[in-house]
Amino acid sequence: MSVQPLNLFWFLPTGGDGPYLGSTLGHRPADFGYLRDIAVAADRLGFGGVLLPTGNNCLDGWTLGSALAPATRTLKFLLALRPGILSPALAARQSAAFDRISDGRLLLNIVTGGLPNELAGDGLLLDHDQRYQQTSEFLTIWRGLFNGGIDFTGRHLTARKARLGSFGSVQKPYPPLWFGGSSPAGIEVAAEHVDTYLTWAEPPAMVADKLAIVRERAAARGRTLEYGLRVHLIVRETDEEAWQAADRLISRLSDATIASAKRQLLEKSDSVGQRRQFELHGGRRDKLEVSPNLWAGIGLVRHGVGTALVGSPQTVAARLREYQALGIRTVIASGYPHLEESYRVAELLFPELGIGKQAYEPGRDLVADYAPRIAAE
Repeated sequence: MSVQPLNLFWFLPTGGDGPYLGSTLGHRPADFGYLRDIAVAADRLGFGGVLLPTGNNCLDGWTLGSALAPATRTLKFLLALRPGILSPALAARQSAAFDRISDGRLLLNIVTGGLPNELAGDGLLLDHDQRYQQTSEFLTIWRGLFNGGIDFTGRHLTARKARLGSFGSVQKPYPPLWFGGSSPAGIEVAAEHVDTYLTWAEPPAMVADKLAIVRERAAARGRTLEYGLRVHLIVRETDEEAWQAADRLISRLSDATIASAKRQLLEKSDSVGQRRQFELHGGRRDKLEVSPNLWAGIGLVRHGVGTALVGSPQTVAARLREYQALGIRTVIASGYPHLEESYRVAELLFPELGIGKQAYEPGRDLVADYAPRIAAE
């Protein structure tokens, strides 16, 4: 029996981009033209979608995604939805509107958040587990609105005879819900509410253990989930070239910058998933290959996923198939800088995975395809 190919997404660096971590050399600000270039490239190359991150150092994903949708044809937009920052009813109306104007290309990434100081700036003062309780209540109301309406009274949120109105979403019953959370409280939210559970890339044995817990908790509710992996990719023609590219990425990273990033993480984050990422390397340069070809150098300074698969197309494809064997269906990838690396991944890795399409299809007029969409912005 043939195995269904992985679905590969890309990443939009809405906080900025560049060829080096921890350095301003070659820094590319997150301006609209550059982000549009990446989105159009991802669409042309055959990536299934793009992830737009969230945070006070990122451009707002909903505004940006609305501007990029007309410039793309089939690309899906995985947008962050932040429970506690806006009401479930407003979020439902915005979700329905985006799904309609993009012709059913919206995916929702539920982000509870793991930085209490940042959340406090948005007026959210709950502790870790309380935030996940609020997330569960939020999704109960949000889903209820798409299923005909809801009356709900919870500990944190309430809705009285809430209705969505006549403008529902293209996707039924609602745009798919994605979510990542490694804590017991987060896993309970996933098991009860979401369609796709996301994990940051860890050694396969760790991912297997985590997914087993999620499956068990979902099965207890009579539910079955899909699974996705968030990871960076450093793919070159040979393994040696790929490891050289990895070393180059952190070649301007000072020990002081690493120490500062470590201190900030330990002091300011209460994310269990973030702590798991940090514990893979402990802030040490000599412990970065945490599993065969799984490199934690990005996590020395970057918040979020800090691991990359490094190697030739054949090597990286083999490692991705190990995750696929665990049940991973979608891989959300990224690479620095994101425009050039989108082409490298598509040209080198796609053929090994049997996915995507050629960037330049014979007889296809790319100007005719894309110019009208860009001009319409």
